[in-house]
Amino acid sequence: MSPKIRSSLATWAGFAAMCLGMFMAILDVQIVATSLPDIQGALDIPPEQMSWVQTAYLIAEVIAIPLTGLLMRALSMRWLFVIATSVFTIASIGCAASQGFNSLIAWRVLQGFAGGTLIPAVFAAVFLLFPVHRQGLATTLAGVVAVLAPTVGPIIGGWITSTYSWHWLFLVNVVPGILAVVVAAWLVPAAQTQLGQIRRVDWLSLLGMALALATLEIALKEAPSRGWLSPLVVGLLAVSVASGVGFVRRSLRHTSPVVALRSFNDRRFTIACILSFVLGIGLFGSVYLMPVFLAFVRDHTALEIGTIMLVTGVAQLVIAPIAVALEKRVSARVLTALGFAFFAIGLGMSMFQTPRTDYDQMFWPQVVRGLAIMFCLLPPTRMALGHLTDAQVPDASGVFNLMRNLGGAIGLALIDTVIYARGPVHAADLTARLASGDAGAASFIGIPASLLTGGAPSPAQQAMLAPLLEKASLTMAINDAWMMMAAVTALALICIPFARQRAVPQNAIE
Repeated sequence: MSPKIRSSLATWAGFAAMCLGMFMAILDVQIVATSLPDIQGALDIPPEQMSWVQTAYLIAEVIAIPLTGLLMRALSMRWLFVIATSVFTIASIGCAASQGFNSLIAWRVLQGFAGGTLIPAVFAAVFLLFPVHRQGLATTLAGVVAVLAPTVGPIIGGWITSTYSWHWLFLVNVVPGILAVVVAAWLVPAAQTQLGQIRRVDWLSLLGMALALATLEIALKEAPSRGWLSPLVVGLLAVSVASGVGFVRRSLRHTSPVVALRSFNDRRFTIACILSFVLGIGLFGSVYLMPVFLAFVRDHTALEIGTIMLVTGVAQLVIAPIAVALEKRVSARVLTALGFAFFAIGLGMSMFQTPRTDYDQMFWPQVVRGLAIMFCLLPPTRMALGHLTDAQVPDASGVFNLMRNLGGAIGLALIDTVIYARGPVHAADLTARLASGDAGAASFIGIPASLLTGGAPSPAQQAMLAPLLEKASLTMAINDAWMMMAAVTALALICIPFARQRAVPQNAIE
């Protein structure tokens, strides 16, 4: 990798183009999720297969992320981004032109693999393109884009769905994709390609990593509905563990590993990866739980849901310049601790929802989480990558970003498991409390206490109350999921004191 150059207007424009490509890749997951029913109806896809439109993308993405270091060494940062964004854009056109399930899934796999390399490439560029005094601003720009995309995804997806056809969920990527490719090819600093890196790839390690990540992703998808001890889930997890162990053993012995796992010898990097994993649970989990609650309990449309969720994005934008200023003056460990503490509080504030909770009650929890997220992302990114050499940054960035995605995948599986398991328990408890004339249960469900004066509800009353009871039990199960995420996020604070900070990044030049 050539030495870093001084930041300039051209470099910032090239970096902005890379951030645009990353924004498209992250946004794509959210806006497509918004309109899965429309896609299903248009292509006549069986309901049980519909989730593969998302799963295929996510599996390809999670495999591509740790390969970014290898691909960046082989192609250079400029040409990796140009090729990946071009493929992502072409695959988006292919998705829009799909006439059936099989062709759509094939294009989604290609789209996910290309998009997966864009996220770690951008975070690696922060430390490869800019001197140390500009890295805080560059990290903030990348961080805002990374966390803003899931937040605005529902409103963009809802608007596209209500205004245009489902094809535009994919075609919306075309113009930004072409713009990002042209600007990046022109302005991102060039470096020498090393195509010989591809010939030295340990293909068995690559196969082991792909198999481990793919089977883990499928197992996490199936576990909530089938049960964690079902034969399919247990079998998938066993294959994932076995292939993962094989991948790790070969990678540690090979002279040119697919992924440089020795980065975990660095304690600061390891702790930052743990924090990234935990952030993934809370970040992806909160973006998932809010639409579930607002759609199934409050009966809001996709556009209304997106509007409510904009609060988090606005808070992130407001705090961004303050985060940049503080990062230059305050220890990364202190900022990280404050970020995760307030993020845990913001998650915990949502565990008291009722079936009547709406925008007003969700406002302040979103504000707290939005303000905290920037400090959960920016200082740990510097903690993970800021002290590494140029040669180490691409691989380390891939692993660091992979941990956030894995945290999100595991977090969503745990959330669905909590909802599946706790929902019926809460429904039975509320039914028993109604039968005993509990006015508190009646108030929570949203029925007049006068209905309980005659004792247990009659069969006719039970039929009338069934939808309200279902929403109330779902609300309580969602509250349990919020509590779980808050507890996990708070526990992450334990490891922060062990991340000793070095005064000056070793790879920075003025």
